[in-house]
Amino acid sequence: MAFEEKLLTVPPPIVVAGRRVKRYHVTTDPAGIAPEVERAAYAILPELLPEPDGTPPATFVVLHRGGDSGAYLNAYSWVWDNVLHYRNAAAGQPVLGCPDTDPTHFVVPALPWIGCVWELPPIRHERDAWVRHLLAPEVPDLEAYVTDTLPEGTTGDRS
Repeated sequence: MAFEEKLLTVPPPIVVAGRRVKRYHVTTDPAGIAPEVERAAYAILPELLPEPDGTPPATFVVLHRGGDSGAYLNAYSWVWDNVLHYRNAAAGQPVLGCPDTDPTHFVVPALPWIGCVWELPPIRHERDAWVRHLLAPEVPDLEAYVTDTLPEGTTGDRS
């Protein structure tokens, strides 16, 4: 099987548990992620977020609908001023401990994985955006950070 990039979309940010959440969706389906999968993923998101610690409350997520029955939600939250806190949830993937193949039945697996090749591209952009808008300026600008996202397109090289 040959490797192919997937589609990357950027829905508007949301607020969950007091955190500004930037969203990236990854799928092969041009129609995007099914609404019921999206709803189920964002319903478990509060369980993946860290407690406030004084760092501007920002998170970015990657919601990935696999080519099989799997769906994955990776939540990367800024903590301790400049550190990424990570937690994830998966649905529909029994090999990850999911109880069934239902892509709306999310559970929190106990694996130390941080993302697959299609889920990783936002990390570099988000690191640079955090430095650009929160760490480098004299006055941090959370709103500028939240609006600074990767452009929609594919998950491929953006350098």
